[in-house]
Amino acid sequence: QVQLVESGGGLVQAGDFLRLSCAASGHTFSRVAMAWFRQAPGKERVFVAGWSGSTTYYGDSVKGRFIMSRDHAKNTVTLQMNNLKPEDTAVYYCSVSPRLTAEVRTAPSEYAYWGQGTQVTVSA
Repeated sequence: QVQLVESGGGLVQAGDFLRLSCAASGHTFSRVAMAWFRQAPGKERVFVAGWSGSTTYYGDSVKGRFIMSRDHAKNTVTLQMNNLKPEDTAVYYCSVSPRLTAEVRTAPSEYAYWGQGTQVTVSA
């Protein structure tokens, strides 16, 4: 049973940073693909960052500002979010797909397991 628990969200001002964490259990890091998504009120869930095998990929809106990393020893994935903007406001979700592919998949439907989400609010 795969379990994901996000933490680290909060209320910050534009230009600030936050570091989100996703504690994972029930799977082997090297055998799954993982991704962060976000969902703003009234909008669809969209891809933020993800990795599959040795490939890491970022959505255009966060490229150069966000960094996704993983700690195999702690079974934790983090999302370092720098230079935050009001448009980054959303609930952020960690997700897992048991299927590894050469390219990082960006559709929510490709991921089978989800955390409960953590709220990030960026004020202007």
